[in-house]
Amino acid sequence: MEAVITINPGATKWDIREKVWDYIEAKNLANFPRPVHNRIPNFKGAHTACAKVSELQVFNETDEVKVDPDKPLEGARLAVLQARKTLLVPTPRLRTGLFNKIVPPEGASKEELRVCSTSQGVKEFSVPVGLDSKVQVDLLVVGSVAVSEKGYRIGKGEGFADMEYAMMLCMGAVTESTVVVTIVHDCQVVDIPEDLIESHDITVDYILTPTRVIKTDCQRPKPQGVIWTKLNAEMLEKIPVLKKLRALEEEQGKDVTLGTHPPPQPRERARREPRRDREPREEGGEPRERRPPLTVTTVYLGGIPAGLRVSELKTALREREAAPIRLTWQGAQHRAFLDYLDPQAADQALAALEGLSLNGHDLQAELAKSQRGGRRPGPSNRRPRPNTGPKNTARESRESTSEAEVDSPKQELNHNE
Repeated sequence: MEAVITINPGATKWDIREKVWDYIEAKNLANFPRPVHNRIPNFKGAHTACAKVSELQVFNETDEVKVDPDKPLEGARLAVLQARKTLLVPTPRLRTGLFNKIVPPEGASKEELRVCSTSQGVKEFSVPVGLDSKVQVDLLVVGSVAVSEKGYRIGKGEGFADMEYAMMLCMGAVTESTVVVTIVHDCQVVDIPEDLIESHDITVDYILTPTRVIKTDCQRPKPQGVIWTKLNAEMLEKIPVLKKLRALEEEQGKDVTLGTHPPPQPRERARREPRRDREPREEGGEPRERRPPLTVTTVYLGGIPAGLRVSELKTALREREAAPIRLTWQGAQHRAFLDYLDPQAADQALAALEGLSLNGHDLQAELAKSQRGGRRPGPSNRRPRPNTGPKNTARESRESTSEAEVDSPKQELNHNE
């Protein structure tokens, strides 16, 4: 089947990533979160593609399956749980360990299993799996930005899937015969030149799309373990489990000499930043310096019940994948303001927050009044407070104007929390 995205000769991995991301956005092929740049795209039809994982022979023959935490793989995690198999999910960015085992409530219903398959469920229903754990995984499901029918895979550029595989190999959790599956939109299947694939890059054996099951018959060897010379001391400090693995391999007499290579080139670091409201760079042009957004779009969230903690609201926003770049908490007035980078992100958040209920109270989410005719300048966005009239009149004015912000501490919500 001919690829719908043409890869130009001499294209780099980043060129391919950006071409796929741009195509998915231009054709509106993704669900929330958007934009898809610098993400594993949550493509439309992901659940249809994920359902195909249970049709694979290896799925029926294995008891333990590792599935990456990416949003488009939610259906694959659900399929594993519904089949009553052991589900292992890597910890985000490997900050707190290698992976967690998801343990649903005893006798969990289909709806409870669905919750367990979400990012919030992964946090709430998991137990850590250490490097010394005796697990044997026969099937890995990974996310991709692009993949070829020959089994060559390109992720979002941070290398965690490759590192996870190498670490699992070192701890004996996988072998060279372990089957690797990726789940993508049909447009993400492109022709990737083999010379772009390096020794640490994981390849895939099956590609599942909404319309196809592709067996790659990839002949290229998978990574043989952690290539320590490709890592540096700074990376080990950021990933404690990697530091622990290095100590274990050093005890075993293996060469764990670290590399002295510099951090990624500025061009790659710049491309990893969200490409919102940016014009495409010209061929060969220098990357632009990242600047804070000149404008934000604000969503008003009213009806917040008395006694609700800001941490509870943050959890609900993350669970619905409606996390803003900044949250202004006004619990005493039963409201909050959520700042998003652009109108599109705000619209997606509004859709995600529809029907939100906390502590038995239905919350009201709508575009802040000052946004309904355009964007609100940021990042401060405070309006002058009335300096005349009785104090209670000023308060009533603030409480009745949904877009107003009073002088209260700002509670920031980090997407990576």
